[in-house]
Amino acid sequence: MNDNDIRNDVRYPISTEEDELWGLSVTSVGSQTISADESYPPQGHPQGYYFDADRGRVLSEYQLLYITNGEGIFTYGEGRESQLITEGKMFFLFPGVWHTYRPFANCGWKEYWIGFKGAMIDRIVEEGFFLNQAPVFSIGLNERIVDLYLKAIDIAGEERSGFQQALSGIVMHMLGLMYYRHRTRDFVDEEVIGKINKAKIIMRESVYENLSAKDVADRLHLGYSGFRKAFKEFTGTSPAQYMQELKLNEAKLLLTTTSRPVKEISYCLKYENPEYFSIFFKKRTSKTPLEYRNFGRRDKKDPSRE
Repeated sequence: MNDNDIRNDVRYPISTEEDELWGLSVTSVGSQTISADESYPPQGHPQGYYFDADRGRVLSEYQLLYITNGEGIFTYGEGRESQLITEGKMFFLFPGVWHTYRPFANCGWKEYWIGFKGAMIDRIVEEGFFLNQAPVFSIGLNERIVDLYLKAIDIAGEERSGFQQALSGIVMHMLGLMYYRHRTRDFVDEEVIGKINKAKIIMRESVYENLSAKDVADRLHLGYSGFRKAFKEFTGTSPAQYMQELKLNEAKLLLTTTSRPVKEISYCLKYENPEYFSIFFKKRTSKTPLEYRNFGRRDKKDPSRE
């Protein structure tokens, strides 16, 4: 398995008539990184989702796209209005509305998206919550929203009973956060908070890299001591500790959802060596990696715990 495949993933979940009675169902969800000078959009999407960025397209569903790195352009509607898309912006695609978008060739971008449809979202839009404004929302860099996308990808991949209902809850959470953060952006988008949120996303998206806290500060063009102090005051933990917790959470996920050997997981997450990884893991969880794997799989098989 390629490490990039774990974080660059696309799902097209099915929905039944029963799911659609719920009022909202998810049709697609995914994330992808577009490198500088890479052709856009990438190959491999089904015909109903692929589009020529020069000609644009019209969808039969809603989509929420979130950009966490890079810049590009978004053009929409009969008037072909264009808006600059930078990191921390989310744009809302409506069914039946022509649009196109692409990253700038010299920088690329990181995008997350989720597509959905149903009577629930139709009613919200008809009430005017999103119609009387441009479909681009300045919500800033927000780790919680990235987490929601990643959780949706995981749930869509499992397709367990009731998964569409769980996905609908994630979509509503995203819409609520988007609306809230856009409406209150003038009160909360302080420079320091923006830098810290950017740092947290860099850490999360670089969990498979050998990245130090100082490297993160350098990427943000900040002095390390000032960055470390601000980060700890804002989050309650140091940047280095935060990165360790991210790696620990990723290790838990890999242990319970894959059959990759412990040693491979250790090297994949750039721990110093497998022995250090096992010692650190047991110190934080009270279980060795193998004990945690076996417990997690046994837990999943116990109906009383589901």
